[in-house]
Amino acid sequence: MIVVMASNATEEQLKAVTEKIIELGYKPHTIRGVERTVIGAVGHEDKTPLYVLEQMPGVESVIPILKPWKLVGREFKPEPTVIEVDGEKIGGEKITVIAGPCSVESEEQVIAVAESVKSAGAAFLRGGAFKPRTSPYSFQGLGEEGLQMLKKAKEVTGLKIVTEVLSVTDIPLIAEYADIIQVGARNAQNYALLNQLGKIDKPVLIKRGMATTIKEYLMAAEYIVSQGNYNVILCERGIRTFEDSTRFTLDLSAVPLLKKYSHLPVFVDPSHGTGYWYLVSPMAKAAIAAGADGLMIEVHPNPKEALSDGMQSLKPEKFAVLMEELRAIATAVGRTL
Repeated sequence: MIVVMASNATEEQLKAVTEKIIELGYKPHTIRGVERTVIGAVGHEDKTPLYVLEQMPGVESVIPILKPWKLVGREFKPEPTVIEVDGEKIGGEKITVIAGPCSVESEEQVIAVAESVKSAGAAFLRGGAFKPRTSPYSFQGLGEEGLQMLKKAKEVTGLKIVTEVLSVTDIPLIAEYADIIQVGARNAQNYALLNQLGKIDKPVLIKRGMATTIKEYLMAAEYIVSQGNYNVILCERGIRTFEDSTRFTLDLSAVPLLKKYSHLPVFVDPSHGTGYWYLVSPMAKAAIAAGADGLMIEVHPNPKEALSDGMQSLKPEKFAVLMEELRAIATAVGRTL
């Protein structure tokens, strides 16, 4: 349910309504808008209906939320969410680009990539220190040593860091280094992990699972937001279909759908979504045209020798060309890059 406060409601009235929501067994989530303050009241359906709140001073109306997702939906918050990370705004007019290697392999490699993607216009550096791989014999990442290399690259270039967390126990360590914590496709429905990420003060980028429906994906984001962390970014990265010409099927229709249903920023990862470097640029352009708020692109100085996902990585010079082309697309759709 959404409790809409009157425009002239006082702080005392807001406090009283919040306390009453808790008394009735619900968890309140307050969003302060320019003209109105609304309170999302979330709880099990068998609890006392909240229509009794309409009689309280300062309450304008109580509205049911019809969608299964409550806090990430447009019914709760009609205007788009803009997340600020150390001065960089995500979800606003400017399109945000996250770029870097799939895996951190050495300090020299990650700094070289960081310098190249920053000069091309990227705002964030991505790099995996802990890698979930299909085969237990594949490169699993450098762990904390890799995180320290990302930190060094940040010190050298000023780029903010995006890196993946695999387990609940690793959250404190990852949070020391990351500006945005990434949840990979394989963990998109790891509810224990999502719940814990909802309790920290770090933005979370959650990728869509390879067999996750839009509804399931939004409910995954709901797990994080329901715990109090409202800084969540959605990222479409391809789903598994019968098609075997690409690594996955990049579902660009998910971009306008997610933006219709949710106020959260929506990114696209054309690297994992296609699996081939020569498809990354056209799909990146299409993503911006479809309304994406940002992109996550893999860049490697020598893809043939990459320890993971070399086939889908752009060389730095190709990434620089793509960024120039994306600026034209962004302008055409009323955005900046």
